[in-house]
Amino acid sequence: MKNITVSVDDATYRRARIKAAERETSLSALVRQFLIDLASAESEPERLKRQEAELRASIRSFRAADRLSRDDLHARRR
Repeated sequence: MKNITVSVDDATYRRARIKAAERETSLSALVRQFLIDLASAESEPERLKRQEAELRASIRSFRAADRLSRDDLHARRR
């Protein structure tokens, strides 16, 4: 296990100690849990990859024949 040092102003330190006491835990445990949650959170690329996989899985049928022909696609209204 690694130890880290964090510097905060006095007011922040006091408020954090109060929050830890309210939760019946230590300030170190509170910071440890915050860092664990932060490190285990899904990154933006991971989130996008997951969403893409979900979207692809939700597409039931797709046929290229349903597309417009090249001529229809480029036809201009007169």
